[in-house]
Amino acid sequence: MSWFNRGPVVPVLRLSGAIGMASPLRPGLSLAALAGPIERAFSMSRAESVAVVINSPGGSPVQSSLLFKRMRQLAEEKGKRIYVFCEDVAASGGYYLAVAGDEIYADPSSIIGSIGVISASFGLDRAIEKLGITRRVYTAGTHKGSLDPFQPEKPDDIERLKSIQRNVHDVFIGVVKDRRVGRLKGPNTELFSGAFWSASDALELGLIDGISDVRTKMREVHGENVRLRVVPVERGWLASRLRKLPSVFGGSESAGLAFADDLVSAIEIRALWSRFGL
Repeated sequence: MSWFNRGPVVPVLRLSGAIGMASPLRPGLSLAALAGPIERAFSMSRAESVAVVINSPGGSPVQSSLLFKRMRQLAEEKGKRIYVFCEDVAASGGYYLAVAGDEIYADPSSIIGSIGVISASFGLDRAIEKLGITRRVYTAGTHKGSLDPFQPEKPDDIERLKSIQRNVHDVFIGVVKDRRVGRLKGPNTELFSGAFWSASDALELGLIDGISDVRTKMREVHGENVRLRVVPVERGWLASRLRKLPSVFGGSESAGLAFADDLVSAIEIRALWSRFGL
């Protein structure tokens, strides 16, 4: 008899990590890596719901857009409703992913928002000057060396970067307004300032629809017998990187550069999370 009382299966897709960026221990979120799991999430059950759990401080605006679009495409093709559940943080690109949801929920302590665009670097031109180092750069193309951290800033380069940021920000704002139409309650100057909020404040601003977790909400929607099934996300990238470690210490130049790139990526990702106290 228990066989006939089994409830519907709701796929749970977990999107955790920085978007587009990657380090040995935290593979980045990208469409190339997640196309398969996303497809399976929308195909593995007859239930009309797909639960997406997000824990991301943001990252690449392009990968955020690609992942958002793919989830919306499949939701419309399969006739599914997406319920998003924010964990520690759904900020910047993480919130971009969240608005793919028809409804967005968060934990009381979740951090939500940061609808903005940021670019950060260091100015090292004075440091190398004190060390007696001369920077030599030769380019074909007037702006090919733009924003070189070892050269003084140029007003034209800064304005060009800000123009790009404004364009990217406008796209982000447009997506949020379209997906949260009729629900946003705060002024644009506050909502799209790049600020982030706790879940209770985000709820007042209309950025989310409620305070809940995936199991509680899915029981409300589908009944007490609902079954949650996590969609596996492959992590093969990590193993391939770790296999390179012996050659790194053996002196291989290419492997050494790969390891250095991974280290820089890890530092950048750590900085993304640390902005939100995580």
